[in-house]
Amino acid sequence: MTAHHYHAAIWIDHREARVFHFSPIDIETLVLHPDNPTRHIHHKANSIGSGHVSADNDYLQAVAESVADAGAVLITGPANTKKELVEHIRLHDPMLAKAIAGVETVDHPSDAQLIAYARKYLAASDRMQP
Repeated sequence: MTAHHYHAAIWIDHREARVFHFSPIDIETLVLHPDNPTRHIHHKANSIGSGHVSADNDYLQAVAESVADAGAVLITGPANTKKELVEHIRLHDPMLAKAIAGVETVDHPSDAQLIAYARKYLAASDRMQP
């Protein structure tokens, strides 16, 4: 049986989501992958579309469900997938959307770097709550 952790952090791109549930003394890690990982598609001149592949809704849903019981969530990542996740959550789970404490652009931190960043970020966020 796993303990409930109030805080969660997500690092997401189109290939992988690393989800961390943590307390001051404990961390649980989950790694999720889309069923059909996309390759980078390079934009060609005079072609239709932006060259960006949109995220898989099943992938976004699995990531959202992995933090559904968190009280505060920090969503991070290097590109647009984090924004697609936030929009997915806002559309499909308004209660979880209220738990999003922040969305930050971070490149490819180690797990330890991300946890340290998230702890500091969410501690500051907690102090700002009524």
